Amino acid sequence: MNYRGPYRVRAEQKPMPEIQHPEDAIIRVTRSCICGSDLHLYHGMVPDTRVGSTFGHEFTGVVEEVGPLVQNLKVGDQVLVPFNIACGRCNFCKQGLYGNCHETNTMSTAVGSIFGYSHTAGGFDGGQAEYVRVPYADVGPTVIPADMDPDDAVLLTDVVPTGYQAAEMGGIKKGDTVVVFGAGPIGIMAARCAWFFGPSRVIIIDQIDYRLEFAQNYAKCEAYNFKDMEDPVLFIKKITDWYGADVCIDAVGCEADGNTLQTFTGRKIMMQAGAATALQWAINSVKKGGIVSIVGVYGPPFNMIPVGNVLNKGLTIRANQASVKRLLPKLIDHVQSGRLNPKELITHRVPLEEVGDAYRLFSSKLDNCIKTVLIPSTK
Repeated sequence: MNYRGPYRVRAEQKPMPEIQHPEDAIIRVTRSCICGSDLHLYHGMVPDTRVGSTFGHEFTGVVEEVGPLVQNLKVGDQVLVPFNIACGRCNFCKQGLYGNCHETNTMSTAVGSIFGYSHTAGGFDGGQAEYVRVPYADVGPTVIPADMDPDDAVLLTDVVPTGYQAAEMGGIKKGDTVVVFGAGPIGIMAARCAWFFGPSRVIIIDQIDYRLEFAQNYAKCEAYNFKDMEDPVLFIKKITDWYGADVCIDAVGCEADGNTLQTFTGRKIMMQAGAATALQWAINSVKKGGIVSIVGVYGPPFNMIPVGNVLNKGLTIRANQASVKRLLPKLIDHVQSGRLNPKELITHRVPLEEVGDAYRLFSSKLDNCIKTVLIPSTK
Protein backbone atom coordinates (compact mmCIF):
# COMPACT_ATOMS: atom_id res chain seq x y z
CA MET A 1 0.00 0.00 0.00
CA ASN A 2 1.39 3.36 -0.98
CA TYR A 3 -0.06 6.72 0.12
CA ARG A 4 -0.06 9.25 -2.71
CA GLY A 5 -1.95 12.12 -1.06
CA PRO A 6 -5.41 12.70 0.45
CA TYR A 7 -7.96 10.15 -0.79
CA ARG A 8 -5.29 8.46 -2.95
CA VAL A 9 -3.75 5.12 -2.03
CA ARG A 10 -2.70 2.29 -4.31
CA ALA A 11 -0.89 -1.03 -4.34
CA GLU A 12 2.69 -0.60 -5.48
CA GLN A 13 5.89 -2.57 -5.29
CA LYS A 14 8.31 -1.28 -2.62
CA PRO A 15 11.74 -2.59 -1.64
CA MET A 16 11.76 -5.63 0.63
CA PRO A 17 12.20 -4.45 4.25
CA GLU A 18 15.50 -5.45 5.86
CA ILE A 19 16.81 -6.02 9.35
CA GLN A 20 18.23 -2.63 10.42
CA HIS A 21 18.90 -3.39 14.09
CA PRO A 22 19.80 -6.59 15.96
CA GLU A 23 16.40 -6.49 17.73
CA ASP A 24 14.35 -6.28 14.50
CA ALA A 25 12.23 -8.97 12.90
CA ILE A 26 10.77 -9.21 9.41
CA ILE A 27 7.16 -10.35 9.38
CA ARG A 28 5.28 -11.75 6.37
CA VAL A 29 1.84 -10.23 6.77
CA THR A 30 -1.17 -12.56 6.70
CA ARG A 31 -3.91 -10.10 7.67
CA SER A 32 -4.03 -6.32 8.02
CA CYS A 33 -7.05 -4.24 8.97
CA ILE A 34 -8.04 -0.77 7.89
CA CYS A 35 -8.70 1.18 11.09
CA GLY A 36 -11.02 4.15 11.48
CA SER A 37 -7.96 6.16 12.46
CA ASP A 38 -6.34 5.18 9.13
CA LEU A 39 -9.10 7.22 7.56
CA HIS A 40 -7.75 10.33 9.34
CA LEU A 41 -4.50 9.70 7.42
CA TYR A 42 -6.36 8.91 4.19
CA HIS A 43 -8.39 12.12 4.49
CA GLY A 44 -5.27 14.24 5.03
CA MET A 45 -6.13 15.10 8.64
CA VAL A 46 -2.85 13.98 10.27
CA PRO A 47 0.22 16.26 10.12
CA ASP A 48 3.39 14.99 8.44
CA THR A 49 1.78 12.10 6.59
CA ARG A 50 4.27 11.72 3.79
CA VAL A 51 3.70 10.57 0.24
CA GLY A 52 5.13 7.08 -0.13
CA SER A 53 4.14 5.96 3.35
CA THR A 54 2.57 2.56 4.00
CA PHE A 55 -0.27 2.60 6.53
CA GLY A 56 -1.44 -0.26 8.70
CA HIS A 57 -1.12 -0.70 12.46
CA GLU A 58 -3.37 -3.75 12.90
CA PHE A 59 -1.72 -6.86 11.48
CA THR A 60 -0.76 -10.46 12.00
CA GLY A 61 1.89 -12.45 10.22
CA VAL A 62 4.58 -15.10 10.15
CA VAL A 63 8.13 -14.43 11.34
CA GLU A 64 10.43 -14.61 8.30
CA GLU A 65 13.70 -13.36 9.77
CA VAL A 66 14.98 -12.20 13.17
CA GLY A 67 17.92 -10.06 14.21
CA PRO A 68 20.76 -11.64 16.21
CA LEU A 69 19.52 -10.27 19.57
CA VAL A 70 15.90 -11.46 19.23
CA GLN A 71 15.27 -14.25 21.74
CA ASN A 72 11.49 -14.60 22.10
CA LEU A 73 10.60 -15.26 18.45
CA LYS A 74 11.76 -17.78 15.90
CA VAL A 75 11.29 -18.09 12.16
CA GLY A 76 7.88 -19.56 11.40
CA ASP A 77 6.09 -18.25 14.49
CA GLN A 78 2.64 -16.86 13.77
CA VAL A 79 2.30 -13.58 15.63
CA LEU A 80 -0.07 -10.73 16.28
CA VAL A 81 1.67 -7.36 16.45
CA PRO A 82 0.39 -4.60 18.78
CA PHE A 83 0.00 -1.25 17.07
CA ASN A 84 2.32 0.40 19.62
CA ILE A 85 6.05 0.10 19.01
CA ALA A 86 7.58 -0.11 22.47
CA CYS A 87 11.11 -0.61 23.78
CA GLY A 88 9.99 -2.38 26.96
CA ARG A 89 12.80 -0.77 28.94
CA CYS A 90 12.02 2.94 29.44
CA ASN A 91 10.26 4.32 32.52
CA PHE A 92 6.91 4.45 30.73
CA CYS A 93 7.06 0.92 29.36
CA LYS A 94 7.98 -0.30 32.85
CA GLN A 95 4.72 1.28 34.08
CA GLY A 96 2.74 -0.56 31.41
CA LEU A 97 2.34 2.60 29.34
CA TYR A 98 3.45 0.94 26.13
CA GLY A 99 1.63 3.55 24.05
CA ASN A 100 3.85 6.23 25.56
CA CYS A 101 7.26 4.61 25.04
CA HIS A 102 9.96 7.23 25.45
CA GLU A 103 12.52 5.61 23.17
CA THR A 104 10.77 4.71 19.92
CA ASN A 105 9.61 8.20 18.95
CA THR A 106 12.22 10.58 20.29
CA MET A 107 10.90 13.50 18.22
CA SER A 108 7.64 13.52 20.19
CA THR A 109 7.02 14.33 23.84
CA ALA A 110 3.57 12.74 23.75
CA VAL A 111 2.87 9.58 21.79
CA GLY A 112 5.26 6.68 21.23
CA SER A 113 5.63 5.13 17.79
CA ILE A 114 2.77 3.52 15.91
CA PHE A 115 3.17 1.37 12.81
CA GLY A 116 2.18 3.20 9.65
CA TYR A 117 0.86 6.33 11.31
CA SER A 118 2.78 9.30 9.89
CA HIS A 119 6.08 10.78 10.98
CA THR A 120 4.38 12.34 14.01
CA ALA A 121 4.15 8.76 15.29
CA GLY A 122 7.67 7.69 14.39
CA GLY A 123 7.59 7.37 10.61
CA PHE A 124 7.61 3.55 10.52
CA ASP A 125 6.00 1.78 7.59
CA GLY A 126 2.94 -0.23 8.54
CA GLY A 127 1.49 -3.64 7.87
CA GLN A 128 -0.77 -3.01 4.87
CA ALA A 129 1.94 -4.77 2.94
CA GLU A 130 3.30 -8.20 2.20
CA TYR A 131 6.25 -7.73 4.56
CA VAL A 132 7.01 -5.32 7.39
CA ARG A 133 9.98 -4.56 9.61
CA VAL A 134 9.11 -4.85 13.30
CA PRO A 135 11.52 -3.08 15.71
CA TYR A 136 11.94 -4.30 19.31
CA ALA A 137 10.66 -7.68 18.19
CA ASP A 138 11.05 -9.24 21.64
CA VAL A 139 8.62 -6.73 23.15
CA GLY A 140 5.51 -6.32 21.00
CA PRO A 141 4.84 -9.36 18.79
CA THR A 142 2.96 -12.12 20.57
CA VAL A 143 2.72 -15.71 19.36
CA ILE A 144 -0.89 -16.49 18.44
CA PRO A 145 -2.30 -19.34 20.53
CA ALA A 146 -2.76 -22.49 18.45
CA ASP A 147 -6.51 -22.61 19.08
CA MET A 148 -7.18 -18.98 18.15
CA ASP A 149 -8.88 -17.97 14.90
CA PRO A 150 -6.54 -15.62 12.99
CA ASP A 151 -9.44 -13.21 12.43
CA ASP A 152 -9.79 -12.89 16.20
CA ALA A 153 -6.02 -12.46 16.53
CA VAL A 154 -5.79 -9.52 14.13
CA LEU A 155 -8.45 -7.64 16.09
CA LEU A 156 -6.42 -8.10 19.27
CA THR A 157 -3.77 -5.78 17.83
CA ASP A 158 -5.93 -2.65 18.33
CA VAL A 159 -9.74 -2.88 18.21
CA VAL A 160 -10.25 -5.09 21.24
CA PRO A 161 -7.57 -3.50 23.48
CA THR A 162 -8.64 0.04 22.58
CA GLY A 163 -12.32 -0.73 23.16
CA TYR A 164 -11.54 -2.48 26.43
CA GLN A 165 -9.26 0.30 27.65
CA ALA A 166 -11.94 2.88 26.82
CA ALA A 167 -14.25 1.09 29.24
CA GLU A 168 -11.48 0.51 31.77
CA MET A 169 -10.50 4.20 31.82
CA GLY A 170 -14.17 5.06 32.44
CA GLY A 171 -13.91 3.55 35.91
CA ILE A 172 -17.34 1.98 35.38
CA LYS A 173 -19.04 0.78 38.55
CA LYS A 174 -21.97 -1.54 39.17
CA GLY A 175 -25.24 0.15 38.20
CA ASP A 176 -23.64 2.94 36.15
CA THR A 177 -25.03 4.37 32.93
CA VAL A 178 -22.41 4.42 30.18
CA VAL A 179 -22.76 6.39 26.95
CA VAL A 180 -20.46 5.63 24.01
CA PHE A 181 -20.24 8.20 21.23
CA GLY A 182 -19.42 6.50 17.92
CA ALA A 183 -20.57 3.13 16.54
CA GLY A 184 -17.45 2.31 14.58
CA PRO A 185 -15.51 -0.86 15.47
CA ILE A 186 -13.85 0.79 18.49
CA GLY A 187 -17.10 2.24 19.84
CA ILE A 188 -18.91 -1.07 19.33
CA MET A 189 -16.13 -2.93 21.16
CA ALA A 190 -16.10 -0.32 23.96
CA ALA A 191 -19.85 -0.83 24.43
CA ARG A 192 -19.40 -4.60 24.49
CA CYS A 193 -16.50 -4.45 26.96
CA ALA A 194 -18.31 -1.97 29.22
CA TRP A 195 -20.53 -4.85 30.40
CA PHE A 196 -17.50 -6.53 32.03
CA PHE A 197 -17.56 -3.78 34.66
CA GLY A 198 -21.20 -4.13 35.76
CA PRO A 199 -23.17 -1.12 34.48
CA SER A 200 -26.96 -1.17 34.37
CA ARG A 201 -27.20 0.60 31.01
CA VAL A 202 -24.91 0.92 28.00
CA ILE A 203 -25.98 3.40 25.32
CA ILE A 204 -24.36 4.06 21.96
CA ILE A 205 -24.89 7.20 19.85
CA ASP A 206 -24.11 7.55 16.14
CA GLN A 207 -25.72 8.77 12.92
CA ILE A 208 -25.51 5.64 10.75
CA ASP A 209 -28.46 3.33 11.17
CA TYR A 210 -26.85 0.08 9.99
CA ARG A 211 -23.99 0.54 12.45
CA LEU A 212 -26.40 1.31 15.27
CA GLU A 213 -28.34 -1.85 14.47
CA PHE A 214 -25.10 -3.87 14.44
CA ALA A 215 -24.01 -2.34 17.77
CA GLN A 216 -27.39 -3.05 19.34
CA ASN A 217 -27.10 -6.73 18.43
CA TYR A 218 -23.38 -7.24 19.04
CA ALA A 219 -22.96 -5.19 22.21
CA LYS A 220 -26.48 -5.75 23.61
CA CYS A 221 -26.85 -2.04 24.19
CA GLU A 222 -29.34 0.74 23.55
CA ALA A 223 -28.64 2.53 20.27
CA TYR A 224 -29.79 5.96 19.16
CA ASN A 225 -29.31 8.13 16.07
CA PHE A 226 -28.38 11.69 16.98
CA LYS A 227 -29.97 12.92 13.75
CA ASP A 228 -33.32 12.01 15.32
CA MET A 229 -32.65 14.24 18.33
CA GLU A 230 -32.92 17.97 18.73
CA ASP A 231 -29.89 17.93 21.03
CA PRO A 232 -27.96 14.75 22.03
CA VAL A 233 -26.94 16.30 25.37
CA LEU A 234 -30.53 17.15 26.24
CA PHE A 235 -31.61 13.66 25.16
CA ILE A 236 -29.12 11.98 27.50
CA LYS A 237 -30.12 14.23 30.39
CA LYS A 238 -33.78 13.34 29.83
CA ILE A 239 -33.18 9.58 29.89
CA THR A 240 -31.00 9.78 33.01
CA ASP A 241 -33.43 11.65 35.29
CA TRP A 242 -31.61 14.86 34.39
CA TYR A 243 -28.41 13.74 36.13
CA GLY A 244 -26.42 12.80 33.05
CA ALA A 245 -24.48 9.60 32.36
CA ASP A 246 -21.98 8.31 34.90
CA VAL A 247 -19.40 7.64 32.18
CA CYS A 248 -19.12 8.99 28.63
CA ILE A 249 -16.70 7.54 26.08
CA ASP A 250 -15.52 9.47 23.02
CA ALA A 251 -14.82 6.81 20.38
CA VAL A 252 -15.12 9.21 17.45
CA GLY A 253 -12.20 11.63 17.47
CA CYS A 254 -11.35 14.35 15.00
CA GLU A 255 -13.77 13.61 12.14
CA ALA A 256 -17.02 13.94 14.05
CA ASP A 257 -20.21 15.24 12.48
CA GLY A 258 -23.10 16.96 14.23
CA ASN A 259 -21.93 20.50 14.93
CA THR A 260 -21.51 23.04 12.12
CA LEU A 261 -18.96 25.23 13.91
CA GLN A 262 -16.84 22.25 14.97
CA THR A 263 -16.98 20.75 11.47
CA PHE A 264 -16.03 24.02 9.77
CA THR A 265 -13.17 24.94 12.11
CA GLY A 266 -11.92 21.39 12.65
CA ARG A 267 -12.35 19.70 9.29
CA LYS A 268 -12.74 22.39 6.64
CA ILE A 269 -10.29 25.17 7.52
CA MET A 270 -8.38 23.16 10.16
CA MET A 271 -8.18 25.93 12.72
CA GLN A 272 -8.25 23.23 15.41
CA ALA A 273 -7.06 19.63 15.57
CA GLY A 274 -10.26 18.15 14.19
CA ALA A 275 -13.92 18.51 15.06
CA ALA A 276 -14.32 17.84 18.79
CA THR A 277 -18.11 17.45 18.60
CA ALA A 278 -18.24 14.05 20.32
CA LEU A 279 -15.92 15.20 23.10
CA GLN A 280 -18.00 18.33 23.62
CA TRP A 281 -21.15 16.20 23.87
CA ALA A 282 -19.40 13.80 26.26
CA ILE A 283 -18.33 16.60 28.61
CA ASN A 284 -21.75 18.21 28.58
CA SER A 285 -23.80 15.03 28.99
CA VAL A 286 -21.81 13.27 31.71
CA LYS A 287 -23.04 13.86 35.28
CA LYS A 288 -21.32 16.07 37.85
CA GLY A 289 -18.29 14.20 39.14
CA GLY A 290 -18.47 11.81 36.19
CA ILE A 291 -15.71 10.41 34.01
CA VAL A 292 -15.02 11.09 30.34
CA SER A 293 -12.86 8.49 28.59
CA ILE A 294 -11.25 9.46 25.28
CA VAL A 295 -9.95 6.97 22.74
CA GLY A 296 -10.98 8.90 19.62
CA VAL A 297 -7.91 10.29 17.87
CA TYR A 298 -7.15 14.02 17.73
CA GLY A 299 -4.18 15.91 16.35
CA PRO A 300 -1.52 17.52 18.53
CA PRO A 301 -2.29 21.30 18.58
CA PHE A 302 -5.59 22.11 20.37
CA ASN A 303 -9.39 21.73 20.27
CA MET A 304 -12.39 23.80 21.28
CA ILE A 305 -13.95 22.02 24.25
CA PRO A 306 -15.94 23.39 27.23
CA VAL A 307 -13.14 23.37 29.80
CA GLY A 308 -15.24 25.47 32.17
CA ASN A 309 -17.77 22.65 32.36
CA VAL A 310 -14.98 20.19 33.13
CA LEU A 311 -13.99 22.33 36.11
CA ASN A 312 -17.41 23.29 37.37
CA LYS A 313 -18.80 19.75 37.10
CA GLY A 314 -15.73 18.24 38.74
CA LEU A 315 -15.10 15.84 35.89
CA THR A 316 -12.29 13.36 35.49
CA ILE A 317 -10.96 13.03 31.96
CA ARG A 318 -8.89 9.97 31.12
CA ALA A 319 -7.33 9.32 27.74
CA ASN A 320 -4.51 7.40 26.10
CA GLN A 321 -3.52 5.16 23.26
CA ALA A 322 -4.31 1.59 24.29
CA SER A 323 -1.52 -0.26 26.07
CA VAL A 324 -1.96 -3.39 23.98
CA LYS A 325 0.82 -5.47 25.52
CA ARG A 326 -0.47 -4.86 29.05
CA LEU A 327 -3.99 -5.93 28.15
CA LEU A 328 -3.26 -8.90 25.89
CA PRO A 329 -3.18 -11.72 28.51
CA LYS A 330 -6.61 -10.74 29.84
CA LEU A 331 -8.12 -10.20 26.39
CA ILE A 332 -6.74 -13.44 24.94
CA ASP A 333 -8.46 -15.20 27.84
CA HIS A 334 -11.75 -13.42 27.07
CA VAL A 335 -11.54 -14.52 23.43
CA GLN A 336 -10.53 -18.12 24.19
CA SER A 337 -13.33 -18.45 26.72
CA GLY A 338 -15.89 -17.11 24.24
CA ARG A 339 -16.75 -14.02 26.24
CA LEU A 340 -15.59 -11.91 23.29
CA ASN A 341 -15.98 -12.76 19.60
CA PRO A 342 -14.04 -10.01 17.81
CA LYS A 343 -14.16 -11.61 14.34
CA GLU A 344 -17.90 -10.94 14.16
CA LEU A 345 -16.98 -7.32 13.43
CA ILE A 346 -15.28 -8.27 10.16
CA THR A 347 -17.66 -7.66 7.27
CA HIS A 348 -15.26 -7.42 4.31
CA ARG A 349 -12.11 -9.25 3.25
CA VAL A 350 -10.29 -7.58 0.36
CA PRO A 351 -7.09 -8.61 -1.48
CA LEU A 352 -4.23 -6.23 -0.69
CA GLU A 353 -3.94 -5.47 -4.40
CA GLU A 354 -7.36 -3.82 -4.20
CA VAL A 355 -6.42 -1.55 -1.29
CA GLY A 356 -7.69 1.58 -3.07
CA ASP A 357 -11.16 0.08 -3.41
CA ALA A 358 -11.04 -1.11 0.20
CA TYR A 359 -10.33 2.42 1.46
CA ARG A 360 -13.14 3.88 -0.62
CA LEU A 361 -15.54 1.25 0.69
CA PHE A 362 -14.58 1.81 4.32
CA SER A 363 -14.37 5.60 4.06
CA SER A 364 -17.76 5.92 2.38
CA LYS A 365 -19.32 3.26 4.62
CA LEU A 366 -20.62 1.34 1.62
CA ASP A 367 -22.20 -2.11 1.65
CA ASN A 368 -22.90 -1.93 5.42
CA CYS A 369 -19.17 -2.08 6.12
CA ILE A 370 -18.10 -2.40 9.76
CA LYS A 371 -14.52 -3.70 9.50
CA THR A 372 -12.34 -4.36 6.46
CA VAL A 373 -9.40 -6.76 6.44
CA LEU A 374 -6.76 -6.75 3.71
CA ILE A 375 -5.38 -10.14 2.70
CA PRO A 376 -1.97 -10.21 0.99
CA SER A 377 -1.52 -12.82 -1.71
CA THR A 378 0.27 -16.00 -0.68
CA LYS A 379 3.44 -16.84 -2.54
